[in-house]
Amino acid sequence: MSIGGVISAIIIGLVLGLLGKLLAPGRQNIPIWLTILVGIAAAFVGTWIARLLGVGDTRGIDWIEVIIQLVLAAVGVSVVAGVYGRKSVR
Repeated sequence: MSIGGVISAIIIGLVLGLLGKLLAPGRQNIPIWLTILVGIAAAFVGTWIARLLGVGDTRGIDWIEVIIQLVLAAVGVSVVAGVYGRKSVR
């Protein structure tokens, strides 16, 4: 993966993670770097699922793929926020 691909993945991960935070119910107290990681993971897994369903490569914008990625980002942010929020300092 080239440096442009890495930067693109980070930007897409940031956008998907932030949109996932907006869509997830409740308040999520997770750092921005964790939001980006969840967004990147949602982008990769969402693309994989869209390709399995046969909708990963269509003409124009792949709206179904984007919706899958957003749902995965929202679920991922909720799960990570729940796990991250349970950490306690002893």
